[in-house]
Amino acid sequence: MNESNRQRKVAQIIQEDFAELFRKQSSDSKETFMVSVSDVKVTPDLSIAKIYLSIFPQEFRKPIMHEIEVNKSQYRNFIGQKMGKQVRVIPQLNFYLDTSLDDVEKIEKELRGDGDNPTL
Repeated sequence: MNESNRQRKVAQIIQEDFAELFRKQSSDSKETFMVSVSDVKVTPDLSIAKIYLSIFPQEFRKPIMHEIEVNKSQYRNFIGQKMGKQVRVIPQLNFYLDTSLDDVEKIEKELRGDGDNPTL
């Protein structure tokens, strides 16, 4: 039980810190986009953090995910400075694109009737 509390706590720290970082990066950018941290899962030994990101608008997904992959070590340093006192080992970071909101958006469009299908 204790371990899962620790996993949750570490995941929460990572989620909050990255949410703040991505908010700052998007406000400093000339482009208009949003990166939100939809979920963080940490392995029981705290060695790996899976970070799920929602990126809007969709055309920014590939370049932003590429940018994150290229700068992964800097992100790990960033999180290390933020949580270095709470954990012995800074987790390896794996970033994933969360597209679950796409389905919601698509369903909402279809329900509103403004999908791609022309009405007769």
